[in-house]
Amino acid sequence: MLKAAREKAERMKIENITFRQGDVKDLPFEDESFEIVLSMNGFHAFPDKEAAYEETYRVLKKGGTFCGCFYIQGQCARTDWFIRNLYQPRGFFTPPFETLESLKGRLEKMYEKAEVSAVEGIGCFLCRK
Repeated sequence: MLKAAREKAERMKIENITFRQGDVKDLPFEDESFEIVLSMNGFHAFPDKEAAYEETYRVLKKGGTFCGCFYIQGQCARTDWFIRNLYQPRGFFTPPFETLESLKGRLEKMYEKAEVSAVEGIGCFLCRK
């Protein structure tokens, strides 16, 4: 993904960007480094989700935005079947998985403001620290 992002930045002649690889459970950034943290389809694959939530919160500035989406269990039987029978056995998705209710409860406890919704089996969120 980093290679593809670098290539796209080069094609678009974007030069004011830095690419870094890190581990979401131990991000290589100072506390409150970012105004926005975006996570698109990642949390369902992270083995240590608790550390990932803590780290994304840690690197986000006060007043910053955390937004994204990922698979949530119990919203779409078809999606749940695919996850359970195809993606999880291959190690692409790692339990435990959030439900809409658990995700909403978690983010509301962590953030000043949290909007959480679902589109089929995907939980979408927009939070303000």
